[in-house]
Amino acid sequence: MDQNELYRAHLQNLTRRHFFSRSARGLGTLALASLLNQNLFAAGKKVATTAAGNPFPSHGTINPLHFAPKAKRVIYLFQSGAPSQLDLFDHKPKLIELNGKPMPESYTKGQRIAQLQGQKLTCVGTKFKFTRHGKSGMEISELLPHIAGVADDIALVRSLHTEAINHDPGVTMMQTGSTQAGRPAMGSWLSYGLGSENQQLPAFVVLTSGFGQDQPLLSRYWGSGFLPSNHQGVEFRSQGEPILFVSNPKGIDDKVRRRLLDSMRDLNQLKLDAVGDPEINTRIQSYEMAYRMQTSVPELMDLKKESKDTLEQYGAEPGKSSFANNCLLARRLVERGVRFVQLYHRGWDHHGNLPAEIAKTCQNVDRPSAALIRDLKQRGLLEDTLVIWGGEFGRTPMNQGEMANGNYGRDHHMKAFSIWMAGGGIKPGITIGGTDDLGYNAVEDPVTVNDFQATVMHSLGIDHEKLTFRFQGRDFRLTDVAGEVVKKLLA
Repeated sequence: MDQNELYRAHLQNLTRRHFFSRSARGLGTLALASLLNQNLFAAGKKVATTAAGNPFPSHGTINPLHFAPKAKRVIYLFQSGAPSQLDLFDHKPKLIELNGKPMPESYTKGQRIAQLQGQKLTCVGTKFKFTRHGKSGMEISELLPHIAGVADDIALVRSLHTEAINHDPGVTMMQTGSTQAGRPAMGSWLSYGLGSENQQLPAFVVLTSGFGQDQPLLSRYWGSGFLPSNHQGVEFRSQGEPILFVSNPKGIDDKVRRRLLDSMRDLNQLKLDAVGDPEINTRIQSYEMAYRMQTSVPELMDLKKESKDTLEQYGAEPGKSSFANNCLLARRLVERGVRFVQLYHRGWDHHGNLPAEIAKTCQNVDRPSAALIRDLKQRGLLEDTLVIWGGEFGRTPMNQGEMANGNYGRDHHMKAFSIWMAGGGIKPGITIGGTDDLGYNAVEDPVTVNDFQATVMHSLGIDHEKLTFRFQGRDFRLTDVAGEVVKKLLA
């Protein structure tokens, strides 16, 4: 049979249910195409959109975003393992005063506590000094002198809390809006809703550092879940081959590779025409993107082209794997139109020997984090780039492990932790929320993970309740069935 005969035979076997399912899928593809319009951020530009299946409201000719966007892109500096907010951002003199004394039972009775359940609970205050910085007077630990130097550029949130008490569900919650695995990551949602500004690079890129420390990083943290797989994060490596399995194999030159891809495309297109599975089209696009990245990525990843002053500012060393290199690469990525850059740095899971270990980790991340803010600002990119810094939950005000000679540790804490945000429509130099005297509960302007995610989407011009995807009979969104924009954070 030729292709036309195959297609006619396929149509003869098409049931009424299949027909309506295929039709809806096709209209959804048209709607997605409208979402990927490269002119989404043209100020005041009016474009025609497709009504069927489009999560953005459509009434003829409209602006496709729900709000005027303040941010075009996101850099998320995720501190995997959960930094101790009590030693970095949330100064508690009362906890220091009670150091070594029993934790008041009124705080912990009947509460979920991770590994400390059933143990004698002892207060442990930080041994590090806090001072006020900038015109805002923001209190920050001596462990983060460089971040303290950009205090007037960041917004500190001290009242975040989560549903998760262990690392995997905690990271999953922060990235996908749910503790359950299998849902799309925030970067995937933004790739789906906004697309990429550069057809030579993915919309969602992931960089990792801190190898061999703490909890493993699972690729599903940047997975696309039930969204089309072309929206999943693509991991770049700052050392060695930038992307695995993209370079030509030995003996295969560009002309041969192009012929192979063309032949695969033709075969995949035949299958797509026969069965209509949108994942086949995604496969075709992924091969083409990989081919384009062979030329775009090596230039992007070459930090030797940066000035000596820039490298020193970040503490970056070309050719090495580090958080500093990744922060500089993140700036280079957003300069080239990547929508969402996710950095993961491990090394924060300090159950014991916290004073020594947290000091080491802060030395790795403090300088490059602040350098990124200054560099983006100097280049005029900070005003429309949203930068986020924080982990999956916080640390307990109670000690864990050895406490002699000024040593101590902290367990997982879901009731309160701190993050900071900068740029992209976020009000600079402010502190939002607060915890009780011992840093146990968020008591002032509490912020849920879904509130945080709703605020990120709002900065990008998206109503978090309207960017949805129908899966298994219902409409899903990043914030699931919760979340409110934290208006105090908005500039």
